[in-house]
Amino acid sequence: MKALFKGFGYAFNGIFIALKKERNLRIHTVCMIYMYFFLFFFDFFEITRTELAIIFLANGLVIGGELINTAIEKAVDLYGKEHTELGKIAKDCAAGAVLVFAIFSVLCGIAIMYQPKAFELLFHYFLDIPLSIVLFAVSVVIFTIFIFFGFRRKKK
Repeated sequence: MKALFKGFGYAFNGIFIALKKERNLRIHTVCMIYMYFFLFFFDFFEITRTELAIIFLANGLVIGGELINTAIEKAVDLYGKEHTELGKIAKDCAAGAVLVFAIFSVLCGIAIMYQPKAFELLFHYFLDIPLSIVLFAVSVVIFTIFIFFGFRRKKK
C-alpha cells in the first residue's frame, strides 16, 4: 500500500510541477474551471450524464495531452540542449497532439453546451445582479495573473 500511495504522490507532484511551469496547462485549467463553474453553479444548461461524461473525457484528454507534451519536451531537453531535427519533430508533434485534443474538446463543448436559452438566462442573471459582474471581472484578473505568472515565489 505504501508504494501505491507513493505512486499517487509522484503523479500529483508531476501535475503540480506542470501547472507551475507550463502556461498552456494553466490556460486549459482556467478554461475548465470557468466551464465547470457555469455548468454546475447555474442550472441554466441542460446536459445528460452521457454529455457530461463526454465533456470530462475531452477535458481529460487535453490535460493528459499537456502532461505528455511536457514530459516529451523535458526528455528531449535532457538529451541535449543543442537543436536537433529529431528533437524538433518530437516536440512539434507532441504540441500538435495537444492542439488536436484542444480543438476537438472545444468542438465537443460547443456541440453540447450551445444552448442559446441558457446563455440568455445567464446574461440576464449577470444584468440583474451587478455584483456578479464585478466578481466575474475580479476572477478574470486573478486568473489572468495566474496564467501568466503561475505559482512564482519571491527569490531570496
